[in-house]
Amino acid sequence: MIDKLEFLLALARERHFGKAAEACRVTQPTLSAGIKSLEDQMGVLIVQRSSRFQGFTAEGERILDWARRIVGDAKAMKQDVDALKRGLHGHVRIAVIPTALPMVARLTTPFREKHPGVRFTILSRTSIEILELLENLEIDAGLSYLDNEPLGQVRTVPLYDERYRLLTARTAEFGDRSSVTWAEVGRLPLCLLTPDMQNRRIIDQMLRNAGIEPEPTLVSNSTIVMVSHVRTGRWSSVLPPILADSIGLPETVASIPIVEPDVTHSVGLIVPHREPTTPTVTAVVREARQLARELEAEAR
Repeated sequence: MIDKLEFLLALARERHFGKAAEACRVTQPTLSAGIKSLEDQMGVLIVQRSSRFQGFTAEGERILDWARRIVGDAKAMKQDVDALKRGLHGHVRIAVIPTALPMVARLTTPFREKHPGVRFTILSRTSIEILELLENLEIDAGLSYLDNEPLGQVRTVPLYDERYRLLTARTAEFGDRSSVTWAEVGRLPLCLLTPDMQNRRIIDQMLRNAGIEPEPTLVSNSTIVMVSHVRTGRWSSVLPPILADSIGLPETVASIPIVEPDVTHSVGLIVPHREPTTPTVTAVVREARQLARELEAEAR
């Protein structure tokens, strides 16, 4: 049953029979037979079929919800028993919004000092992708925004409040200022993240609130690309201080607080809302709470 449910989850992720079979390391006929057997067992049609995958039936969507819960619980049970025998070990997968990437090392480094048998995979993803990956059991945790868009059924640990700064050449307009307004930011040639990023949607909304329609001259899903263009002195950008401070700005680039209003958005850890949870997720949550206390003390 667990194998058949994992076939179903893979099909939900890949939306393609061949790719789902490849992900499960079985042949396509084996995957199709497993799903057909599950349909016979449940007495309902789960997958809408033709020559290619067309989606799930209403009954299939309900079974998919149960499959996520059952497979997640089965994995948690196995990891829990393994932890009793060998201590905490295994693989922790964390997806992170681009603007929070500099924070990850402060979570993973002390974690691995306590649990050297654990290895990590860190992925840069949008906030929407992080929620989808959590739902499909493809990651164990995420670092994302907590207060700007709906999160669904997840547990959260707030870490810090994200603020925003203008990065611009010191010789450019406003480059010698101690602060700037959102309306002033909107007058500059901006390079910003792509619209699928929640950070970009936040910036767009602040510019519109200031009466400016966002029209960046360059967009990218890479903060490295954005910063490299700011370094030329021909572009400006808007980034959180945690990211701006981590990249080692040259003396020619100013990092200026944006005010009127001084906007903040909460960033933190999100994990699936499941009890009992896996030992690794429990340990990640514990480490995140310790990090939150450290960041709060540093902010005072």
